[in-house]
Amino acid sequence: MKYKAVIFDLDGTLLDTLQDLTNSVNHTLTIHGYPKRSLTEIKSFVGNGIKTLLLRALPYEIPVIEFDLLFSDFMEYYNNHSLDYTKPYEGILDLLKQLKTLGIKTAIISNKNHQTTKELKEQVFGNLIDIAFGTRDFTKTKPNPESTLEAMQILKVSQSESIFVGDSDVDILTAKNAGISCISVAWGFKDKEFLINHGATICLDTPNDLLKYL
Repeated sequence: MKYKAVIFDLDGTLLDTLQDLTNSVNHTLTIHGYPKRSLTEIKSFVGNGIKTLLLRALPYEIPVIEFDLLFSDFMEYYNNHSLDYTKPYEGILDLLKQLKTLGIKTAIISNKNHQTTKELKEQVFGNLIDIAFGTRDFTKTKPNPESTLEAMQILKVSQSESIFVGDSDVDILTAKNAGISCISVAWGFKDKEFLINHGATICLDTPNDLLKYL
């Protein structure tokens, strides 16, 4: 195998979280008196973390103190409903099992809240994923490579031994900033045309294609 570690994005790459994110956003918007957003709209808003998702979902800019309350209400609801509809994309569990068998190390780097990321990793993937980092108070969100480089250090792999797998332009930039190769996937929140237009050099259609590439 060319690579010793595969670093995955979470939402739109390993997990289809779109319905739960949409439901949580719309619950929050509704209780604060704002209009709901469609599934398609939420799909276009994701990729830069929950706070950016909520800012994009709002019809206009609101005061910071009101936004902080809105964010808190979102997190409270989402933490209780993050697995209502969320599930791995078809073929993902088989892919992770085969990587485990082959001795390939794995990590998740997400712009989702760190605690939620860890809980999803444990509840859905268990020991199929070695480590998982979400956004923490002391780290910057992707495309900053800080958490990616930290994961590589923990896994004891070099840049040439690592590859980033994600479904967005943010993931492409994260890999570039970390100095590692990137595989983009077209089964998530962004289509192949979008990914190619944003610099994707390898764009795959199924998890099985990913295993073949590795």
